[in-house]
Amino acid sequence: MDELRSKEEKEELTPEDYIELIEKYQCSLKDISEGNIIQGRVVKIRQDDVLVDIGYKTEGVVPIQDFVDWEGKISVNEGDTINAMVMSTNYREGYVLLSKKKAEEVIAWSELEKAYAHNGWVKGRIIQRLKNGYTVDVGVKAFLPKSHINLRKIKGSNNIIGQELKFKVLKLERRNNTIILSYNLYLQDEKEKAKRRVFSNLEIGKLVKGKITSITNFGAFVDLGGIEGLLHINDMSWGRISHPSEMFSVGQEIEVVVLNFNEEEERIALGYKQKFPDPWESVEEKYKIGERIKGKVVSLADFGAFVEIEEGVEGLIHISDLTWSRKQIHPKKILSIGDIVEVVILDINAKDRRMSLGLKQTRPHPWKIFAERYKEGSIVRGKITKITDFGAFLQVQDEIEGLIHISDISWEKIKHPSEVLQVGQEVEAIILKLDPENQKLSLGIKQLEGDKWEEFFEKFKLGDIVDVKITRVVNFGVFGEIFPGIEGLIHLSELSEERIDNPAQHFSEGDIKPAMIVRIDQKNKKIALSFKRAQEELVKREYQKYLQSGKKTVTLGDIMRAKLKNLPINEKTGNNKEENNGKS
Repeated sequence: MDELRSKEEKEELTPEDYIELIEKYQCSLKDISEGNIIQGRVVKIRQDDVLVDIGYKTEGVVPIQDFVDWEGKISVNEGDTINAMVMSTNYREGYVLLSKKKAEEVIAWSELEKAYAHNGWVKGRIIQRLKNGYTVDVGVKAFLPKSHINLRKIKGSNNIIGQELKFKVLKLERRNNTIILSYNLYLQDEKEKAKRRVFSNLEIGKLVKGKITSITNFGAFVDLGGIEGLLHINDMSWGRISHPSEMFSVGQEIEVVVLNFNEEEERIALGYKQKFPDPWESVEEKYKIGERIKGKVVSLADFGAFVEIEEGVEGLIHISDLTWSRKQIHPKKILSIGDIVEVVILDINAKDRRMSLGLKQTRPHPWKIFAERYKEGSIVRGKITKITDFGAFLQVQDEIEGLIHISDISWEKIKHPSEVLQVGQEVEAIILKLDPENQKLSLGIKQLEGDKWEEFFEKFKLGDIVDVKITRVVNFGVFGEIFPGIEGLIHLSELSEERIDNPAQHFSEGDIKPAMIVRIDQKNKKIALSFKRAQEELVKREYQKYLQSGKKTVTLGDIMRAKLKNLPINEKTGNNKEENNGKS
């Protein structure tokens, strides 16, 4: 004030200036009275107080403590406009004592009472965490119960102290300074207002604007003005997308179509792809059955592969239409996601949004080409792909496999194909039978060595006696191998002169015995043998040989008995050695 006085003393005032100053001063005396709230502009910040120009002759003084915020910092700048209550006047000293805090309290109570009476809201800052709630500064201190604030609804709720929010007034008693607030009630009230506003403006098929608030695996939530709607992933694009983030991002503003809504359940279904024509509506005009087209592999399943022809239009290549092979090969072994492939349209069903495609149909049938190149009797080469109990599979070309039956692997008797062949082994084979229509190919390896049966028929005839190796003993007789690959059956009735009911008691695999060829079926390649007749014939031959030697003491019966027992004959006595030893 001293500075202002000295300034006025130095300035020369006109009568008009003097009159104006007197009027201002007199006017200020009418308004400046204790308890009044006035407005002023901060002109100077000092160590202990703040000077405020209140538009009168004298300046106002506010204690610096009134400007300390909840963090303990001085929150005032020169030039700020503030409200303050007149606490006392001291014209002799040339200033008016003001209180910013008292003015804020009066204003705060006024706003609280107004909000409480009219179901309004007040702004406040959370300044302290308590055991069962929070302290909120709304110009005066108020209490916010923990049950009345949903932290999940507050952004940055991990650091809630210092946040400014809006609240409903639950309870207000000025007598004992009781103020209880609710943040949840404010949210409910705002949501109800938004709900009425948003749903009153909704129509199915209408375009609305909104902002994406969150993205999940199944879709995106769009804020339409306080109420959220769901944009499902299936309604984002006519094409295939694996995640909503491929098309949208949080905070993005978009225009969507209202597909459906339910005000009671507060549900709104939104669509984005519906803004554009459905590509299936023109599929039958654009594509024809039998046409070759290119597409991108977008998905692989156990039963086939899905190929995108254009955005929103996909067709299925069934596993049976992937290759010409009769074996079902998993699509992952043939195709990869992202591959560009040429396919043939096999069928179109626009109503059901289905299209059948074929990959194998883009190439000639390999069996047809194979049958044109090879005939029965041709020699082929390939790699063994699989071995089973009954034979081995030989891949002679891509998508063409033939079976080498165990009986056609070797002329020698084998119990399992793995005795001769291994998976991955390259071998040659002769085509025994070719059936391209049924995609069957019979192969043989042993036939490369020549036909053993022809060799047998040239070399042997009925009545010949041959040494055979017993290969199998069965309940109706035994099988004997004449030479590698050629077997004959010795029936029970042809095993011996004596009755034999159980061949296994008399014969073992690996035994070698003479047998007579008693029947040859050249057409069916079957041979019947006889141990019994071979023995009879050998005895006759032995007896003829004996007669020719001129010795008469041994009878034919002796020779037969000795032969049947496989014992040497004592030519002097006519008995076998075992009997002679017993008599001596």
